Amino acid sequence: MQKVKFYIGVTDLGWFRFLANKDYEDVNFWQPGGKAGFRVIPPGAPFLFKLKSPVNAIAGVGFFSSHSILPLNVAWDIFQQRNGVTSFKVFLEKIVSYRSASNPFHSNPNVGCLVLTDPIFFQKEDWIPAPADWKRSIVQGKSYVTNTVIGTQLWSRVEGLLEKYRFFTREENSKSQLILSSDDQEYSRKYLTKVRLGQNAFRVQLTDAYSRRCSVSGERTLPALEAAHIKPYAQSGPYYLSNGILLRADIHKLYDAGYMTVTKDYKVEVSSRIKEEFENGRVYYDFHGKPLLILPENVSNHPSQEYIEWHNNNIYNG
Repeated sequence: MQKVKFYIGVTDLGWFRFLANKDYEDVNFWQPGGKAGFRVIPPGAPFLFKLKSPVNAIAGVGFFSSHSILPLNVAWDIFQQRNGVTSFKVFLEKIVSYRSASNPFHSNPNVGCLVLTDPIFFQKEDWIPAPADWKRSIVQGKSYVTNTVIGTQLWSRVEGLLEKYRFFTREENSKSQLILSSDDQEYSRKYLTKVRLGQNAFRVQLTDAYSRRCSVSGERTLPALEAAHIKPYAQSGPYYLSNGILLRADIHKLYDAGYMTVTKDYKVEVSSRIKEEFENGRVYYDFHGKPLLILPENVSNHPSQEYIEWHNNNIYNG
């Protein structure tokens, strides 16, 4: 059996209960502090959630998508009740309640967002006791590997529950993309082909891939940026980063409506229809013919030629 590395994160019973009866494709396993990154496990790895004392039990599992530090209002805008609370006001109150005296109140603090896709919440009778080596001093979580006795025993129980909750009977999902390294092909075939990657996880991944800047304008104001599908999901467009582009909200609307597009050599093209229909558009025609300002560092995440061609043939009207 191939080695599996997974993580157990600590959460409260309120977060769990609020989300347990929902059928969300992704959730935000948030952290009140917004400083450190999270590199303990790679994208696609299992992320178990353990309820705090006095419960001290593992109550579910999801698949780690990405980690991002976001302003609270942006985290709420992206995930809404997928944050495990009813409203932004409650979200802010919970964050403030966790802040120490040395970390003063802020009306819009940064929070750590651990994005989990395809979460499964276990029924109470299936909760797993905390591992024997779990220490009370652990506040955030701990990683395990299946080449240890405790890791193997724990993962065996989780696999049994995935079987019970019919995870393995799902059809393969060709419209999701949670990829581990090539060394994990066996794990990827068994698990990740079944995982549903949601719109929210896709948005966070794409936002960070484009360094939080609009690809066309370079705009950095995070609440004004949106994750645009090149080929829409409703038209069988997958949640691949190569099928997305980060755009300012107004540019996104024009792009989806066929007033703007991107060519195969990554240049902006603006339709004459804007001027014809609205007698306006100077601010947009300034982008015409110019190369995209921002592209992902990873070339494999650049807009796909296939999806660009689809958009130009089916959406754009020059």
